[in-house]
Amino acid sequence: MTIRALHVASELYPLLKTGGLADVAGALPPALIERGADVRVLLPGFPTVLAGLADLHPIAQLGRRFDTPGVTLERGTLPSNGLVVYVIRADTLYDRSGNPYLDDEHVPYGDNAQRFALLGWVAAQLAQQLDPAWSPQIVHAHDWHAGVAPAYLKAAERQHGRALARSVFTVHNLAYQGVFPAHQFGQLALPDDFFNMYGVEFYGQLSFLKAGLFYSDRITTVSPTYAREIQTLAQGGGLDALLRHRSHDLSGILNGVDYAVWNPADDALLDTHYSATRLAGKLACKEALQKRFGLAQKSDALLFGVVSRLTEQKGLDLLLGAVPEIVKRGGQLVVFGTGDPALENGLKRVAQAHPESVAVELGFDEALAHTIVAGSDVIAVPSRFEPCGLTQLYALAYGSLPLVHCVGGLADTVADASLENLADDLATGFVFERFEPKGLAAAIRRAFALYGRRTEWKAAQRRAMRQDFGWGASAERYLALYRELV
Repeated sequence: MTIRALHVASELYPLLKTGGLADVAGALPPALIERGADVRVLLPGFPTVLAGLADLHPIAQLGRRFDTPGVTLERGTLPSNGLVVYVIRADTLYDRSGNPYLDDEHVPYGDNAQRFALLGWVAAQLAQQLDPAWSPQIVHAHDWHAGVAPAYLKAAERQHGRALARSVFTVHNLAYQGVFPAHQFGQLALPDDFFNMYGVEFYGQLSFLKAGLFYSDRITTVSPTYAREIQTLAQGGGLDALLRHRSHDLSGILNGVDYAVWNPADDALLDTHYSATRLAGKLACKEALQKRFGLAQKSDALLFGVVSRLTEQKGLDLLLGAVPEIVKRGGQLVVFGTGDPALENGLKRVAQAHPESVAVELGFDEALAHTIVAGSDVIAVPSRFEPCGLTQLYALAYGSLPLVHCVGGLADTVADASLENLADDLATGFVFERFEPKGLAAAIRRAFALYGRRTEWKAAQRRAMRQDFGWGASAERYLALYRELV
């Protein structure tokens, strides 16, 4: 039997991307379809989403919802692969340029509760034949933006007196919880008793993330280690007791990489291609990167790359402290991303002090991200916590050895270049255990030491490039979960 599943998310690559969530929403549904599932996606009608879909046509008029007139549901397809996408057209809520969540001052929009409640509500309506031609058996909601979808499903089941679709809620990052003032609960049109400790109430406020964790039939997160970590006081974000209580419904399924997009042998965004058997092209990518950022053209300088949100979560404050060590040893560093102004300024100051060795660029651009991953010798992902991390998986595919903190998905995917791992042909990168300057400095020294032994370095590169973190295995696990529920 073919399982019908609706994925509910706020972004999807290549239409709209602010982070890894978009990559997952863009890659997991096609991987499930390849394995025989009937999967569609529901998105808010942000301008780039509407502009990027083909064959958009109305499916249902929803009238006035959440104080917004003229809401309609439309259906279109993603031109690149034919994926069927539902979009909610509600221009007063979604037709805003720039970031989908924040205004020009980087402040969350005041009506985000309504904007994303509508997303969850429409998902539950689709499970009640809103589209007469198709309805899901599984509603798979991603992150806090879609967190109230399982709550609206449970409310609808109570109303109908029977089960509708089953729900899966995936936590991509527990740190983002979608918390709103309690008085906004009244605007959601959920049953009054849902505002409760056993419900959406969270320390006197309203949490969309908690709604997903509490009302969904199953919870997944994006790596096995992160699934264990979020049940602890240190990493549970105030929800660890609920997660421990639901531990039998919680599983960690590692995110995958879309190798159609991330493959150095035929990456459309690179000028020079290379592979595990023909590594020569990687040096040309490195030279191009040094040139692009105005660094000294030294082919033998160990080049560290960072493509990341510049936040404390990503451990870039720790990395900032290690820059003098990298420079002293003759290494180079390229940093690309945006985020916390204090970190941006700190990094820029270091770059001004060492223009031949350190370059920092603020912004995000998919092509430049590929250029940095391909041209670097080491990609640094020193995160304090990291649910899965995709950057280290891209780095492995490109033979750019990841330097990572031993947490979450980083711990699950990178093997340290310790003497025993090198002896057993297991090493694929550099892992430090404790989040402190000493630990990071030791990992950086291991990187320089291995780089000095060219034969072993090349062997580690080839080993990294042979790792398979494609979506196949993960999609199979999601399908098994769907089957259990249906």
